[in-house]
Amino acid sequence: MKYTWLGHASVRLEIGGEVLLIDPWLQGNPAFPDARRDEALDGATAIVLTHGHFDHAKEVPDLARDLGVPVYAIVDLAQMWEKQHGLNVVGFNKGGTVRIGDVAVTMVAASHSSAIFGEDGGTIYAGDPVGYMIEGEGRTIYVSGDTDVMADMGVLQDLHEPEIGILCAGGHFTMDMKRAAYAASRLFRFRTVIPVHYRTFPLLEQSAEPLRAALPDVRVLDPEVMEAVEL
Repeated sequence: MKYTWLGHASVRLEIGGEVLLIDPWLQGNPAFPDARRDEALDGATAIVLTHGHFDHAKEVPDLARDLGVPVYAIVDLAQMWEKQHGLNVVGFNKGGTVRIGDVAVTMVAASHSSAIFGEDGGTIYAGDPVGYMIEGEGRTIYVSGDTDVMADMGVLQDLHEPEIGILCAGGHFTMDMKRAAYAASRLFRFRTVIPVHYRTFPLLEQSAEPLRAALPDVRVLDPEVMEAVEL
């Protein structure tokens, strides 16, 4: 099982023989090195999307077509993209589980918003924001998507018992390091925590040290962009 941060909230996850691109935003992502694009996308088998905001979804239709892979997303957005772009989509909803090869992916709630900016400057409804429980190789990973702390997280712990948490932690638009640490210590029982959605812009938190300091008994990973880490 291998994790590679692509910058911001974009993740390459190699699990159970699959290569999942989660919220892949590479072009225009100030944290991603353009020269390593082919490496980041190599062998991708599916795209998993948490919501419609540009810093998560803008590039997904083009990537899905270029790579010839399906997009897994909330049903409202999936159906819209199927009609508009002719994409191969798998639309499902919170509480639903789909299989990507030997990997089980369950869609779970997130507390955020979700919209796509239209060409006229307006916004288009893009379904609810979500997170995911990804189970493979005998382990479960929680991908929070963009969210604040939620009481629901305690239910997710009871139902799925994830040992790894990939948590948004940049603040302003999502949980910050303090709130992510609260979720990890009070609502989940992670062995490993990996922060995302930070360092991209000056507006966001720039260091994972507050998260590491607040979770002394948890393995907090803070890899560089495109640094592959064995989980």
